[in-house]
Amino acid sequence: MIYRLLALNIDGTLLQTNGKIHKSTREAIDYVQQKGIYVTLVTSRSFPSAKKVAKALKIKAPLITHQGAYIAGVESKPVYVERINEDITYDTVRFLEALPCQIRLVHEQFSLANKIKLHNHLLAKTVFTTGDPVFYSQQFVSSLSEYLHDQPVTPPKIEVYFEEKRDLKDAKNALGNMFTEIDVIELDSLRLDIVPAGASKLAGLSYLGSQLGIRKSEMVYIGDGMDDIPLIEAVGLGVSMWNADFEVKRASDWVTRSENEHGVAYMVKEHFRKQQPIEFLRRMKIIRK
Repeated sequence: MIYRLLALNIDGTLLQTNGKIHKSTREAIDYVQQKGIYVTLVTSRSFPSAKKVAKALKIKAPLITHQGAYIAGVESKPVYVERINEDITYDTVRFLEALPCQIRLVHEQFSLANKIKLHNHLLAKTVFTTGDPVFYSQQFVSSLSEYLHDQPVTPPKIEVYFEEKRDLKDAKNALGNMFTEIDVIELDSLRLDIVPAGASKLAGLSYLGSQLGIRKSEMVYIGDGMDDIPLIEAVGLGVSMWNADFEVKRASDWVTRSENEHGVAYMVKEHFRKQQPIEFLRRMKIIRK
């Protein structure tokens, strides 16, 4: 099979646990792009945060961010945007404020979160080390609902960080029953992402593929999270990281090394070195334009 697009998750895939990109990973992405293969990022991160990673890797293709609700090129011009409307955002926040959790409205230009005392140290570290660039405004307010009453926001995504697993389960079930306008994605036992109904990483990748004229069977996806499973199952070659949960590995066609063992670089060497450059394959009329 000839692959024309490589899509990558960021956290737990491209980045090592220290938050850095290894030299071998940079070289692997450059190698793939020199062969004429599109490379894109598919992430739950905000667009500014993903753009920062893309620039480090010299990725030119549009990026799929905010769990698929916001797709844009590095020039910040959106290709596709879905938003949670003002009323649903307000009602969702009002409901969540009754639970002990961090609520973060993730807009492409800023984030807005409630001030709350986080007793879970790991949770606090997660919320405040999101990889957002310095110029990305992060504001914290005492009451999100009061703020939204005066200054409505239509975010592509809402992140919710819980301290108790049972609160997450209760919130997920309740929100699913209350609103048809949103989808609730469980990233792990303490975090939910809320996006406009129909938005997802897979929907975003499918949209980008249709714009580029690339079928899902011509794509490779590498990821490590539970929300990566639909993409791993849908593309031509679905790859999971060694550090992924068992369910993710079980869904994949191939398991590469962990993020600290440079799994992306290893996968590229194993699978793309045998594939001729896309332009050569076009000239030989092996693939369509």
